[in-house]
Amino acid sequence: MFENTQQVIARIGETDQLYLTNNTPELALERADLRLQLTTLSHLRQEQLHFLQEAIVLLEQARCEYEEMPMPLYLNLSLHLAKAYMVYFEITKERRFALITQQILKPLTVNENGDIYLFLAYAAVVKQEYALTRHWLNKYSNTAEFDIELLQQHSSFSPLHTENWFLTLIQC
Repeated sequence: MFENTQQVIARIGETDQLYLTNNTPELALERADLRLQLTTLSHLRQEQLHFLQEAIVLLEQARCEYEEMPMPLYLNLSLHLAKAYMVYFEITKERRFALITQQILKPLTVNENGDIYLFLAYAAVVKQEYALTRHWLNKYSNTAEFDIELLQQHSSFSPLHTENWFLTLIQC
C-alpha cells in the first residue's frame, strides 16, 4: 500500500494511462485496488462511495470481459469485489451488499480458499445468519489462512464471542 493519498492518486493516473494502451485483468485488479485504498484514506462518505463504485465497475468488468484467465487471478478479482461490497456495507449498513458478496463467492467455494470462507462468514454474520456463519467459519478454520486474532478483533463477529462453538473454534 502506498504511504499517502498523493502517491495513490499518481499511481491511478499511471494505471489509467496503461489502460488506454493495454488493458489486462491484472491491470484492472491494480486499478480497483488503488481505488479501494483511496476509500480507506478518505474521510468523506461521498468520496468513499464514489471510489467504491469505480472499484466495483473495474472488478465486475474484468471478471466478465476476459474469456480466459488463470483461476488464481479470477479468485483474486472476486475476493477484491467481495471486499468492495463489504466495505460498501460497512459504510451504508445495507445488508444487500452482504447478499451480493454471498452471490459472488458461493460458486467459488469449490476452490477451498480460506479467504472465500471468511468473507462468506462475514456476510452471513452481518445478515444474522448464525448457522451459516458457523458453517463458513468451521471451513475457514481448516485452511492455512485461518487467523484467530482476526476473528477475535473483527467487530462483526463480536455477537458470537459468547457462543460455545465459537469459543471452541478460536481455541484450536
